[in-house]
Amino acid sequence: MTDFPSQIENLRPQLMRFARTQLRNDAWAEDAVSETVLAALEKPQSFTGLSQLKTWLVGVLKHKVVDQLRRHTREATALTEEDAQDLDDGLFDATGHWRTPPVDWGDPEASCNRREFFEVLEVCVEHLPPAQGRVFMMREWLELDTTEICKELEITSTNLWVLLHRARLRLRECLQMRWFDGQRVSA
Repeated sequence: MTDFPSQIENLRPQLMRFARTQLRNDAWAEDAVSETVLAALEKPQSFTGLSQLKTWLVGVLKHKVVDQLRRHTREATALTEEDAQDLDDGLFDATGHWRTPPVDWGDPEASCNRREFFEVLEVCVEHLPPAQGRVFMMREWLELDTTEICKELEITSTNLWVLLHRARLRLRECLQMRWFDGQRVSA
């Protein structure tokens, strides 16, 4: 494991993308990634090799991101106009049915087993409006519960569920265009 520090350094850009997407603040993201790298370098024996190094580092980074969120809880979550945009009218009719039914995605589970899919998903998450991206990451990737997210972001549970709904609709649309339509657009 003599090249352990260089392997970590090579993964730093990916860790920064993850942290930036979640925190939406470059300084906080840099702090979280620096703390992750420092923790890994101080205790390299903690990496047992049972997973890929990137997977292990992202697991450590998740905790550092939560720490950053807790440190900055007093800073309000600012909703942008794009976060407030209601997508339902364009997608659903008055009875709640799809205006245009979604295309059959075949076997989504098979796609989830491909590295390229996660690269496209990462691009889609990065293009979400700030508050939607943040709540989606907190709920789905950091696996925080509703109460904790609402407390950290100082929003109501109703607002959280609306933001998650809108984020998921946008992600569905983005994945449809960039992955399931066969175009495999990565940027």
